[in-house]
Amino acid sequence: MGGPWAGKWALVTGASAGIGVAVARELATGGANLVLTARRQERLEQLARELSAAHKVRVELFAADLAQTEAPQQIFAFTQAKKVDVDLLVNNAGFGAYGAFAEVETQRLLDMVQVNCSAVVHLTRLYLPQMLKRRRGDVLIVASTASFQAVPFISTYAATKAFDLLFAEGLAEEVRPYGVRVCALCPGSTETEFQEVAGQSGLVAAMKNRETAEKVARVGLQALAAGKSYVISGTGNYLGAHAQRLVPRRFVTRIAAKMFRPLAAKLA
Repeated sequence: MGGPWAGKWALVTGASAGIGVAVARELATGGANLVLTARRQERLEQLARELSAAHKVRVELFAADLAQTEAPQQIFAFTQAKKVDVDLLVNNAGFGAYGAFAEVETQRLLDMVQVNCSAVVHLTRLYLPQMLKRRRGDVLIVASTASFQAVPFISTYAATKAFDLLFAEGLAEEVRPYGVRVCALCPGSTETEFQEVAGQSGLVAAMKNRETAEKVARVGLQALAAGKSYVISGTGNYLGAHAQRLVPRRFVTRIAAKMFRPLAAKLA
């Protein structure tokens, strides 16, 4: 039985690991053809072989680094050259950096804003006009439960994800009359490489109720298909994100600071 995107083309960014891989597998299981993009060509090739063999879907690959400002246009040009009409755009690529803001490398912070925000806007702007013209199409933007409050020691990351959430919610209402759906997926702690890449490996053991990437991917795609403008994966995450509205924002930020403060700073 096919899924809502059976026979259609889906473009997934950050498709070499974590939620991106899980989304690609979920879509392929439902019969969607895929354009996969990420920095690591060898991982993309391995995933493409797996999905095309298991599900008999078409898979195109384009290695790109979305920290480079020209990457979204290059991805778009690739799909145009392949005559691929993208019905589903999954803006999944993103990363974080853990630590005191003044100690994180400047370029890493700027690259984070580029990947998590600018590339999302750029890719969406490139593919959305075609969707509006066809009066069908979908955009899934991977945000985070960090979208709902300031989080000291991952301050830039949380701010980029707040941007993604508000961008998705506003755009969802804007394009709804044209038959196009936009949804922000807000996962909490997930079993991916994210914490290690962000330098949060020391916190992983303390994080409870981590969800699988497969579960998060299903939640996001189901919410998008249902026409929701955002979804928080996990009941506990949902309650946590919304309970903070009942208390002063500064109090919430102080609690987050205690949770995320680096061990060295706690001992100082």
